[in-house]
Amino acid sequence: MRLMNRTFAELEPGESAEIKRLITTDDLFAFAACSGNYNSLHLSDANWSEPQELASSSNTQQRVAPGLFVASLISAVLGTQLPGAGTLYRRQHLEFHEWAHAGEELICRVKVIEKQADGLVLLQTTVHRLVDDALIVSGEALVSAPSTHIEANIALPGLVVQRHRHFEHLLEKVRPLQPLPMAVVCPTETNALAGALLAARESVIVPILIGRADAIRRAAEQLQEDLSGFEMIDVQGSDDAVAAKACAIVREGRAAAVMKGHLHTDDLLRPMLDKTHGLRGGRRFTHVFVMDVPGMPEPLIVTDAAINIAPDLAIKVDICQNAIDLARSIGMEPRVGVLSAVETVNPAIQSSIDAALLSKMADRGQIRGGLVEGPLAMDNAVDLGAARTKGLKGGVAGQANILLVPGLDAGNMLAKQLAYISHAEGAGVVLGAKVPVILNSRSDSAMSRLASCAVAALHHASHQQST
Repeated sequence: MRLMNRTFAELEPGESAEIKRLITTDDLFAFAACSGNYNSLHLSDANWSEPQELASSSNTQQRVAPGLFVASLISAVLGTQLPGAGTLYRRQHLEFHEWAHAGEELICRVKVIEKQADGLVLLQTTVHRLVDDALIVSGEALVSAPSTHIEANIALPGLVVQRHRHFEHLLEKVRPLQPLPMAVVCPTETNALAGALLAARESVIVPILIGRADAIRRAAEQLQEDLSGFEMIDVQGSDDAVAAKACAIVREGRAAAVMKGHLHTDDLLRPMLDKTHGLRGGRRFTHVFVMDVPGMPEPLIVTDAAINIAPDLAIKVDICQNAIDLARSIGMEPRVGVLSAVETVNPAIQSSIDAALLSKMADRGQIRGGLVEGPLAMDNAVDLGAARTKGLKGGVAGQANILLVPGLDAGNMLAKQLAYISHAEGAGVVLGAKVPVILNSRSDSAMSRLASCAVAALHHASHQQST
């Protein structure tokens, strides 16, 4: 932004300037972080009614903008346009007439009323809602105007609000559903138990707690939680035996999903893969991370980053189809970018060959339900500018929302980079079994565990509708 100002000597009564600003929800979160004003009216979708004397024609279900955030638009005009750079506040009178909300566009105007002694300038200040010209704020500002010309180029860093709105939307989608009966295997540690109880409080699941009852109760005591309202199945054997019991209650129809607690992933999955008593569902077991990456327009799916170490083409077909099915069940239009180191087929790079074959198999209907394109490098899979630079066209390049990785190493690194560098939250689910299986890590946050349950519930509901 290039700034230029008007000095005190140049100002004339009647001069005016204005700016327009669309209020976004992220603006309100950023303002709360800077100001320390955490009033829930500004940070939550409202479940309240405005007082009659302040009611407006705007949508009261949107977040209300703090009054001083709206008034800050006045200082933006004063500091950047009229008088501009070098201006300092001496006094500001404000009167608030209506409330502004996220999603509304405002116009702020200032007008010089008079010049006073010692470089002081009095200005009329107003903020209106653009769509209907409703007056939001009025008042007067007294400022010290600059005495010398200032010209400057200002480059501000971009800001990304670390808000996981996609997971919030998933929770909204799952609320109308009946809570999903879920077998929770070995919830004998506080994090493992807390995640299940949180999902139960949110009415996403009905947990069935399976494992050593004494250890589960000790974990509940540490959390100061009451387990009297939950079913508990005491299994005193090995972790394999606990996981086998979970498989049994799924086959009996008592549970429609499984959640990993405090045990190794291999111990959880081994009984599920048993051909006689397990939960094989016809496809390879594959893992899907649904990542809520701040700044991304929709969730980003990464697969497979947890189970299949070096998948061949046949396994990648199942990885791809499982991810497409899950994406559709949570309301996404699947666009699979099959990743490699390059975006052209190189006979020396097996992942590029596999990617091209998967793309052609989707064209021929061997993979159904979404667009599949590859090989794509990471940059031209998720960035339209990079895709156009390489001359890539189609519905996937630059806008992939499913990233199919070459192997577990690449997938695990990508998912953890998104989590620890880009501050993403990840929901992890295993598909290919008869029911969704949630693989939690001990480092997973409460939101991650809750979102995993929501994804499992939505996928189960979608599968029930299609069968």
